[in-house]
Amino acid sequence: MRQLKKICIVTFLVLISLKGFSQSISSKQIDSLVAKSMTIDHVAGLAIAIVKDGEIIHSKGYGVKSVTSKEKVDNETLFAIASNSKAFTSAALAILVDEGKLTWDDKVVDYIPEFKMYDDYVTANFTITDLLTHRSGLGLGAGDLMIFPDAGEFTMNDILNSFQYQTPTSAFRTRYDYDNLLYLVAGEVIYRISGTPWADFIQTRIFNPLDMTAAVPLINRIKPDANVSMPHSSYNNKLVEVAPYDGGDLVGAAGGINASVSDLTKWMLMQLNKGKYGTDLSKTLFSEAVQKQMWSPLTITGYNLDGDQRTSNHFSAYGLGWEISDVKGKIVVSHTGGLTGMLSRTILVPELNLGIVVLTNTDPGGYAFYSIPETILDMYLGVEKKDWITELSEYSKAQEKDGDAVTKAVWDTVETNKKTKIDFNTYIGTYNDPWFGDITVTEKKGKLWFTSKRSPKLNGQMYFYKATTFAVKWEFTGMPCDAFATFNLNEEGNAIGIKMKGISPNIDFSFDFQDLNLTRVE
Repeated sequence: MRQLKKICIVTFLVLISLKGFSQSISSKQIDSLVAKSMTIDHVAGLAIAIVKDGEIIHSKGYGVKSVTSKEKVDNETLFAIASNSKAFTSAALAILVDEGKLTWDDKVVDYIPEFKMYDDYVTANFTITDLLTHRSGLGLGAGDLMIFPDAGEFTMNDILNSFQYQTPTSAFRTRYDYDNLLYLVAGEVIYRISGTPWADFIQTRIFNPLDMTAAVPLINRIKPDANVSMPHSSYNNKLVEVAPYDGGDLVGAAGGINASVSDLTKWMLMQLNKGKYGTDLSKTLFSEAVQKQMWSPLTITGYNLDGDQRTSNHFSAYGLGWEISDVKGKIVVSHTGGLTGMLSRTILVPELNLGIVVLTNTDPGGYAFYSIPETILDMYLGVEKKDWITELSEYSKAQEKDGDAVTKAVWDTVETNKKTKIDFNTYIGTYNDPWFGDITVTEKKGKLWFTSKRSPKLNGQMYFYKATTFAVKWEFTGMPCDAFATFNLNEEGNAIGIKMKGISPNIDFSFDFQDLNLTRVE
């Protein structure tokens, strides 16, 4: 559930100015943008929808759902929206706030007594708002290995038990560090209060009223004959279909929803209508008062006193399931989402009564999920134009090239040292991390092997790198996530612990190997 995740890409962009701008955009212009993106980047398929002044002015699919089947994407095709699901979790809580069943300032322990953070004070004072605002004090993506590359055998009890063993990287409520696991706790709060599991609550209290007929809260609820896109990887200039991310019932509240742009037009229209929906806006999903709370900046993520020269942007922040910023004097509410082979972006500009959503089934795909909606947004806001598509495509390729150079150097070293004699008995054993559980280092047919007991996809051969460090090549290949494993030896020369970190500088932050503290237990 990369907010990409969570990708902080705006900060590195060099401004490229082009002459002229428009105050609106036509479907023909959108088609041209997509054609350009799909020409210069490896993108299997995408879908785009725009709502303006209460009307759907564009809703269309492009490319293919699968490079294998070649079936075309349309506006009803399902995509994993990943962290764009977080706004639905906040909306579900807002519904309960309207019903008087909780307040944003309620303590989590009042609903989940077993909830325990890394500090007694933090535990006692952690609120519903804290669950949603990425200011817990824990580091970026802390504990995400419990749900990446999938949820494996972990349960909600494991999630609730994990925080006490994680080490904070900042003081409570002082810094923004994106978090997924606490949104899972928010989903559990919904269940404890309403008696309805998160997925059923989203289905019955949001999807059904809004007539989001194709959307499903969890991938395991997609019907076999559904109109669904498959995820793809475009790394190494190859477009390859990969297995879908499946976090089971556990990860829904942080990133489990699959929806079409047709579905999401209804979601955006409701948001822009301040919680009202229906043909005559006679129905209310949540009140305007709680929407204002969801769209209020609570955790500052950036501040520029002078304002950006091109966009007049002064601040960026996180609210309750939404990012908030200012562009040309207008408040922009948005979010990104990313899972294996799936990237998405939603943008709302309430003062323009404008909503934009782009869903793609390719990672990174030249960041089309970001460049296309940003181009559309610029046109509506009258911002001096920039060639987002070319610039982000070039950035994506440069970033991948730099990462490839780092990883190539590592594997070149592995190749150079492959004849080094290693005493496997020094390393073989069982190691435990208090939140991730047991892993084993074993010998298989003359090779050293890393096996995660509770995350079955994190298994792979360990190749000697140098000193007491090995490079682990995972069997999972959906995303670049190979890792270093460095053994700590005792005075007898036997391994007593392992520290890990990702090899590629481009590794997704949800592969938080660095947060593991593996100690030998057998």
